[in-house]
Amino acid sequence: MVLGAGAAGLACARSLVTAGRAVVILEARSRIGGRLLTREGPGVPIELGGEFVHGTAPISFELLRAANVAAIDVGQGSFSFGEGALREDEDPFEVAARTLSRARDLPADQSVAAFLSTAGEREAQVTRMLVEGFDAADPARAGVLAIAHEWCDDQSGQTSRQFRPLGGYPPLLRTLRAALEAARTMLLLNCVVHAVRRDRDAVEVWATDGAGAALQVRARAAVVTFSVGVLQAGVPVFEPPLPAPTLEALSLLAMGPVVKLGLVFQTAFWETLADGRYRDTAFFHAGDGAFPTFWTQLPVRAPLLIAWAGGPKADALHAFDEPARVRAALDDLRVLFGEASDPHREFVAAYQHDWQRDPYARGAYSYALVGGAQAREALTEPIDERIFLAGEATASAAESGTVAGALQSGTRAATQVLARLGVNG
Repeated sequence: MVLGAGAAGLACARSLVTAGRAVVILEARSRIGGRLLTREGPGVPIELGGEFVHGTAPISFELLRAANVAAIDVGQGSFSFGEGALREDEDPFEVAARTLSRARDLPADQSVAAFLSTAGEREAQVTRMLVEGFDAADPARAGVLAIAHEWCDDQSGQTSRQFRPLGGYPPLLRTLRAALEAARTMLLLNCVVHAVRRDRDAVEVWATDGAGAALQVRARAAVVTFSVGVLQAGVPVFEPPLPAPTLEALSLLAMGPVVKLGLVFQTAFWETLADGRYRDTAFFHAGDGAFPTFWTQLPVRAPLLIAWAGGPKADALHAFDEPARVRAALDDLRVLFGEASDPHREFVAAYQHDWQRDPYARGAYSYALVGGAQAREALTEPIDERIFLAGEATASAAESGTVAGALQSGTRAATQVLARLGVNG
């Protein structure tokens, strides 16, 4: 049995079915994909959840090939706003990686904020911006050892290169779904799990279906792919409770908040400003704006900008309704591009999904708190040889928070289940 039909759940189910096992998948939403959610945009998909292929993890490119989808290399050009103007600057990812590399030799973990208090002003500013934005983390709470490992120890990991699937993530999800043989798979959507009970012989799940009817499913093992935010909220109830090491590991992780807007305009107006200076720019960093980062769809040209705020910046936008968030983003763009631009006049539509308020996500993705550098690994330990956890929060630090990490965790959990069933039937 697999709980959750996001990337981790689908990858797990695919591995189990391929190995000849029958699988029941329970998903609370009316769709597959979990924190992947796509809307049709102006000639390009608008990804309201996961958007990029981070790094060069083999599992990502194997799935791309299986889906017959090309990986588009994301443009690298970036401008940062400072002293009243946009300026080309050193790649902020390189600045942050260089800064955080010094944290790997620390004798004990500390917060990112404490570590940056001894860094140079520019290094601290850029690193803080990316820890808040890229990791959706609060620097005052995030452990620097886990983030340093993520950024510095794996040159093929999520910070090395960025891609997009041509056409977005839907073809990849369809490929995962198509690999589930109908004879061996039961996919139940609109099924909300309330309790997960385990004993010596099996796991029993209590749920309600889309019509509100009670549903019970019993299986020899269960893979739980719920987000850290959901598990920390105490729903579903585990009986008996999750063991102390699992609870401790969960307490050392947090769900990062993100506000992401897909902003559609009449034209890609930024490409014509300043004699085309920004035509080949992928990222704009706004610094003190409500939305610190904007990005284009390069190398695909489309009248679409993504506005992104993570960590404390996202928290600051929590009380804003969508029209207020859109106004704040457009105001930031006006500051970025100056009086020659008129983002408000060019604006056509905005797209958003509030993952913090989504009861089946309760945040965007996870990060490790101070002392939590080993928490993800601890979550990979089986629970009474009956329950196995998967999802991006259980991936290695180099792949945490990514679709690749979710896929890897699903296949890892399937391997654990198969090893357990191989011994006990």
